[in-house]
Amino acid sequence: MVKYFEENTTFYFDWKQVVQGFWIKYPNPYSSHVLSEDTISREVKDGKLYSKRLLTKTNGVPKWGEMFVKKNSVKIVEESILDPEAKTLTTYSRNFTYNKAMSVVEKVVYRVSDENPSWTMVHRSAWIWSRVLGFSKAIEAFGQDRLRKNYIKMSLGFNYILGCMFPQTAQLATSHLNYQPDDLTMIKSTLAEELQHSLQDKAEKVKDAAKKASDLAKQKTGQFM
Repeated sequence: MVKYFEENTTFYFDWKQVVQGFWIKYPNPYSSHVLSEDTISREVKDGKLYSKRLLTKTNGVPKWGEMFVKKNSVKIVEESILDPEAKTLTTYSRNFTYNKAMSVVEKVVYRVSDENPSWTMVHRSAWIWSRVLGFSKAIEAFGQDRLRKNYIKMSLGFNYILGCMFPQTAQLATSHLNYQPDDLTMIKSTLAEELQHSLQDKAEKVKDAAKKASDLAKQKTGQFM
């Protein structure tokens, strides 16, 4: 069974500003889970810009998920179409690692808001499914919740980048960011989880470095015996 998730987000910056920010939205303080992004191809065809990028993200999982996912990073292919005439930016992304455990296909459309031409509406659609017998429902539910939290981090991080790029517009935008109590609770929970994953990653790196140092010391000791 496929889980479907969608949401709309308004960025209080105009479409051209959002498109400019889209290409440099990483790194930012709210998206430390994004490790790298590389452009694979880019071409202009029929007046549209077609791009393909490879993103690497951390992929922390609960204890029960460690039997299906051995590494804490995932590779994602993102393809985008920028149409300056229609003023739309459409992206399609999918993971190509661990896609048996969980596959996520996502479509995102950035367009001029119907409510205000100085704003940008973002519509996200995502399909999540798993092929792990006996665990698919739990994995899909976990994926849906993880995606929802990642969208919060994405919005916070993107607003941060746009605010740095266009500070005058940001001053006007802040008056529209009226978060409800439930929204703030979700944001705090999401950022706390992000901090925990960051600390876990650092701890793993320290353990790896210590092990390598220990192995090297043993190797050198053996050379003198």
